[in-house]
Formats: sequence, structure tokens, C-alpha cells
Amino acid sequence: MRRGKCRRAWIGIVGASMVALGATGALADNDPNRDVACVTRQIGVTDAEFRTCFLPVNPDPDHAPDGATQRANKAKLLPCLQKANPSLTNDALDEAMDACRPEGPN
Repeated sequence: MRRGKCRRAWIGIVGASMVALGATGALADNDPNRDVACVTRQIGVTDAEFRTCFLPVNPDPDHAPDGATQRANKAKLLPCLQKANPSLTNDALDEAMDACRPEGPN
């Protein structure tokens, strides 16, 4: 096996521990309803960057987070994503997350 294939296999193993594969693409592990590729295309970060930043987020299992939960999650997610894309704004992230949420905007 060539080195490139080994690396891809290792990344695949690591990635499998962080995401579940669904019909619509790779989904964030702790939010199985979020299509990562849908969000990342809109906010200018890689899937891996988004997944890494999303790890400390605690999505509401009922898809109806209260304001405090939303603010706490955003405080974890936005600064991390802005390290990958400094031009990312709060509004742009909200728009992308809403557009890619199967149940629609919060």
C-alpha cells in the first residue's frame, strides 16, 4: 500500500469515529441531523475543520434549544471556525446552519 493510501485509510478510521454516514453525506457525530458538507460549502471551511470545531457543541436532542444553549454552543463553535475562516460572521454561520438543518431554522 502506498503512503497516500495508508494516510487516507488512517484518516478514514479517525473520521469514522467522528462522523456517521447518511444518505445526504457526512454528518456531525454529535448532531446526526446536520449535513456537514452542506454547511462547510457555505461558510468556507473544510469538513474536518467543521467536525473538529463541532465536537464540544451540545445539540439539543429535541431540536429546540433554549437561548442559553444556543449562545453556549455558538461561543464554542464560532471562534473555532473563525480560526479557519477569519471572515466568517455570526450571521453567515446562522444562515448556513439553518439552511442545512433538516427540520428548518430554529
